[in-house]
Amino acid sequence: VLIWGVNFPENRLIKKSLETFYGIGNQHSTRILAQHSIFHRARVGSLPTKTITALTAELSSMTIETDLRRKLVENISRLKEMGTYRGRRHAMGYPVRGQNTRSQIMSARKLNRVERRG
Repeated sequence: VLIWGVNFPENRLIKKSLETFYGIGNQHSTRILAQHSIFHRARVGSLPTKTITALTAELSSMTIETDLRRKLVENISRLKEMGTYRGRRHAMGYPVRGQNTRSQIMSARKLNRVERRG
């Protein structure tokens, strides 16, 4: 079954299928299911095509996947251009939100890159 151009198996939960998209988590998927009156334990194969079309229309109106990743990169580069403290921390690969740099810097080095994967 195709939802927003992605093929999902028939026996997969619709809630988990929605959560595979970048930018949709537990709360968003629950809210989308409530808007369309879909039971949270429903499977992808049990949905009528009309509901799948409505879900695809809803997802296309949201900023998810590539658009959201691009927005994240733009925000980080904007902070760097302005020369803010957070922007400089991103540029140097240091922790941005006040974490300790003495012993716990390795995860910040991995995460504070512009080419960051979501």
